[in-house]
Amino acid sequence: MNRKKGPPDLVLLAIVLTLLGIGLLMVFSSSSVTAGVRNGDPYYYLKRQSMWAVLGLTVMFIIMKIDIRIIKALAYIGMIFTIICLALVITPLGLDANGATRWLGVGSIGFSPSDLAKPAIVLYMARLLSNRLTKIQDFIQGLGTPLFVLMVACGLIMLQPDLGTTVDIAGTVYFMLWAAGARIAHMIGLALTGVAGVVAMIFVAPYRLERFLSYLDPFDDPIDTDFQIVQSLYAIGSGGLFGVGIGQSRQKYFYLPEQHTDFIFAIVGEELGFIGCAFVILLFILLAWRGFKIAMEAEDPFISLLAAGLTCMIVFQAFINIGVVTATLPVTGITLPFISYGGSSLLFTLIAIGMLLNASCYAKKR
Repeated sequence: MNRKKGPPDLVLLAIVLTLLGIGLLMVFSSSSVTAGVRNGDPYYYLKRQSMWAVLGLTVMFIIMKIDIRIIKALAYIGMIFTIICLALVITPLGLDANGATRWLGVGSIGFSPSDLAKPAIVLYMARLLSNRLTKIQDFIQGLGTPLFVLMVACGLIMLQPDLGTTVDIAGTVYFMLWAAGARIAHMIGLALTGVAGVVAMIFVAPYRLERFLSYLDPFDDPIDTDFQIVQSLYAIGSGGLFGVGIGQSRQKYFYLPEQHTDFIFAIVGEELGFIGCAFVILLFILLAWRGFKIAMEAEDPFISLLAAGLTCMIVFQAFINIGVVTATLPVTGITLPFISYGGSSLLFTLIAIGMLLNASCYAKKR
């Protein structure tokens, strides 16, 4: 890591700020009715999300400025802290929300350790794999430790339970193993094992099986088990090409559950139409382009793997969310990065962007 630190990727920064701006606008538009009725203030969720955005941006710029060797040095400590937090969630210290125990904190102030786990695992894997490049094609010496840590982290996350985050993390680590040069035979074996694991987790939990059956035929039970996804499709379909206009959503009037969190993309479709949805998707594609460009141009293996992993983590999560909202994938609870309401998710996503911008400072400009 001898390369002198240069300026950050300003295109990437502009993409992130644009997504964040759209997110704040859509959080207010989608939540104003709910906030007004439940909290007596239509700006309630916007105020909270704005505070998290300011905090996240502040931390992002701090992380972007510090020496990346400091970030690398924190990889193992960060992973240990993450495992401890994930373990504490399943103790009496964990806080319940919507039928799942995913939070640590006091009252309304807290964070989700699974949100912390995503950038922490990427950072840990980038350091670990960059030190094992010569052994990566040996299953035991090269993949043994990364897979063990992944199993422990994902196992703790599944106990919350949280299948969406588990799939996002596992998919990201899988991509990092491939980027590090793991053998094709090992990658095929891991892929088959992963698919079998997801299928098993669906069938052992009745509510997941119910969601999967709803995915196969969303209109089979539109007033009960399929209600949420049907209302989501109604919202997107009613938006047409240009949408009904900002603030004019009808589905946000208590028809669509989680309209400002997991299913906010449906409100984007309703109010901004196909054009708005396409623009958001384009922004994530551009984010992927800039992130993978940084990874390919980095001369240091650690920086390259870190950039690739962080980019995959954010973009993969985005397309899982969009797939769920459009009934392309079975319903699972996962937010749309930068867009959905959720302070913990936004904070740790911006921390990940801070590391990615830091990595861009060391990339060889072509």
